[in-house]
Amino acid sequence: MMTQIQAAEPSTKPQKPTGYQFYRDVLGSPKYIVAPMVDQSELAWRRLSRRYGAQLIYTPMINAKMFVDAGNKTYRTANFDLIHGEEGDPKTDRPLVVQFCANDPEQLLISAKVVEGHCEAVDLNLGCPQEIAKRGYYGSFLQDNWDLIYKLINTLHVNLSIPVTAKFRVFPTVEKTVEYAKMLERAGAQIITCHGRLREQRGTNTGLADWDKIKAVKEAVSIPVFANGNILYQSDIDACLKATGCDGVMSAEGQLYNPALFAGIDNIPVDHPDYDSDENILRRHPKHADLALEYLDIVMELETTTSVSAIKGHLFKIMRPGLVRETDLREKLGKVKIDGKRVKEGLKWYRAVCEEMKERMDRDAKAAEGTPLKDLITVEPITGIKVMPHWLAQPYFRPTPEQKKAYGT
Repeated sequence: MMTQIQAAEPSTKPQKPTGYQFYRDVLGSPKYIVAPMVDQSELAWRRLSRRYGAQLIYTPMINAKMFVDAGNKTYRTANFDLIHGEEGDPKTDRPLVVQFCANDPEQLLISAKVVEGHCEAVDLNLGCPQEIAKRGYYGSFLQDNWDLIYKLINTLHVNLSIPVTAKFRVFPTVEKTVEYAKMLERAGAQIITCHGRLREQRGTNTGLADWDKIKAVKEAVSIPVFANGNILYQSDIDACLKATGCDGVMSAEGQLYNPALFAGIDNIPVDHPDYDSDENILRRHPKHADLALEYLDIVMELETTTSVSAIKGHLFKIMRPGLVRETDLREKLGKVKIDGKRVKEGLKWYRAVCEEMKERMDRDAKAAEGTPLKDLITVEPITGIKVMPHWLAQPYFRPTPEQKKAYGT
């Protein structure tokens, strides 16, 4: 255990890439980024996401307080498996950013040192708004302790061989949000991700992200900025980049429900005359049962164990448009129980549900043959957001309290 952390001072070590040099030369100027998601941006999901256009992916959040304990091999292996060599593999799992939550600079540094040779950067979670983060004093519940946040970031900046980044939520005012972002930059963050929601905006009170605050952050700092929030369709990505001026867009839930969110976006932009052809709609909204089966194939191929909770969570999200209709399959999927130590042996039960879903969705798609897919798109009355045919992957969105009230529900 380290007893002293090196203070911020000029280093004699070789200079590591910073800011835009890091963004361009190391990461390859990514615009389409998959967010760090607890138990949901695991290795199998990252491999699927890269097949469909993701250019940079963050790992699920790792708790530095637990990861720092080298004797806790179960936690370490479950959160970043160094044994099989697949996580952070230069050929199949990069570029990669490993995210930690922490409130102790020493614990954070020791944990980051374990993974620094297996990723391009280490990220500090300053955005988690959940109760567990409140109890553990991390994530967005650190945002009033700027001295501690500075120390956490600066410790990594000074002592790691790779850059440190940070993901954070906004404050109620633009002014405080901007000052916060500038502090993160001074501390040594080389890329920051601005989630345009307040700490209180979660669950049923999620609401809309504030792109104006993200724009203000982008204009106030000299390092790359990723925007996060309100990304459901590819058209939202284009709109967000134009509205905020950010260098990239990070998606969490939008990409979870449709892992093909980024597919073909640079080849067929939203203003392309063939954007709404069947071929291009299917490129960015594949059949969800096919995606679910492809994900299961990846889980089967990996030596690294995928958690049962991650698998089930992904299947429920990917196939949601079908599951809300095929309630017997939803019930059957919910009842599947797999031994976490014998995951591959139990995948057949998940696969059976997915294959039955595929049969039913192919049936419905065939019944609609002859009608262009664009003519089968409807509009959800409360939110005004478009809804794709139910056999296709698509976002799930919750109406805001204001929208519900306006609609009289």
